[in-house]
Amino acid sequence: MNNHVGSESFLAPFPRSGGGVFTPVQRELDRIFDQLSRGWTSGALSGLSPCMDVTETKGAIEYAFELPGMTQGDVKITVEDDVLTISGEKKLEKETKDRQRRVIERSYGAFERSVSLPASVDPAKIKAVMADGVLRVTAPKHAGAEPKTIEIQSAK
Repeated sequence: MNNHVGSESFLAPFPRSGGGVFTPVQRELDRIFDQLSRGWTSGALSGLSPCMDVTETKGAIEYAFELPGMTQGDVKITVEDDVLTISGEKKLEKETKDRQRRVIERSYGAFERSVSLPASVDPAKIKAVMADGVLRVTAPKHAGAEPKTIEIQSAK
């Protein structure tokens, strides 16, 4: 589905109605709302934070982080006190004398995303693969991490 008509976002908070004294303000507000609706979210203290999907299989918890335009060398993964942290920095491409920026809509800067690992996960066996701008982290569960039924005893 195409969400754009010309250069106007389909979900723009303020529909365009031609020119006027407020047109520059309207464009700036549209740009801000458009940035907020993209794949990167912004936090006041945390900087950029990549979007994440979490799925669970019988043997593992799988995390997928969107990191468009990044390589595995740009990303660091740590586990400390059962907290998985993905961090790195997306650097702004350098301007050259014959090539100057006119519009910047992509996000740049340092990012970090942390998630608590469930007790069923074995942190020593975590693996990560980066492909097509998506970092996939697989956290295998401990052997025998399946739920078990506990029989309730009667009080005597």
